Amino acid sequence: MSTRARRAENARLRLPHPDEVLSEIDNALRTLFAPAHSARQVPGEVASASLDEHEQRLSSRLMRVNHTGEVCAQALYRGQLVVARNQRVKALLERAAQEETEHLAWTEQRIDELGGRKSVLNPLWYLNSFAVGVASGLAGDRWSLGFLAETEHQVERHLEGHLERLPAEDLRSRAIVAQMKTDEAGHAVSARRQGAKNLPRPVRGAMKLLARVMTSTSHWI
Repeated sequence: MSTRARRAENARLRLPHPDEVLSEIDNALRTLFAPAHSARQVPGEVASASLDEHEQRLSSRLMRVNHTGEVCAQALYRGQLVVARNQRVKALLERAAQEETEHLAWTEQRIDELGGRKSVLNPLWYLNSFAVGVASGLAGDRWSLGFLAETEHQVERHLEGHLERLPAEDLRSRAIVAQMKTDEAGHAVSARRQGAKNLPRPVRGAMKLLARVMTSTSHWI
């Protein structure tokens, strides 16, 4: 494809087909209410040492935050996919969304093992993130990739903070978070390689603020 043809493809507004809308509704319902499944083995199959009540509660809450983050990531990428123009960008978003589904399964399973629960605010966060994904996608594929790269950069730092806070004895949760961190970094690198734009500082700041609200509320609710 010539450079001119590629620019024309990227500039063309793509509205979702009604079948795609129905598919996204189905995907949202499955993400929020059906058990997630992973093609990869869950990291940290080695059993963790016995955790005391405080450590178990802390791990459960941190994994709930991570699960909500994966719900948001799934919604964000699905929203971007609905309006993506370029096929290479769509392929990247689909791969990222698939890995986020695996992360969703890992965190969900670990929450169950710890005797915790998922955030009751997940439907709200899904709708919000899907809308943000559509908005970033409508701005153009390079901006959409920039949003993906910045999101993953912030998530990577967030997961690094969780590795510092998780109990040292909780080897299973730590292994899950470490693998998620590796995957998120890979998504950011892939987006940069495909021409992601650097987001303006106010946009990055707004993203950090929104993420802070999400993490603080899902920690408790």
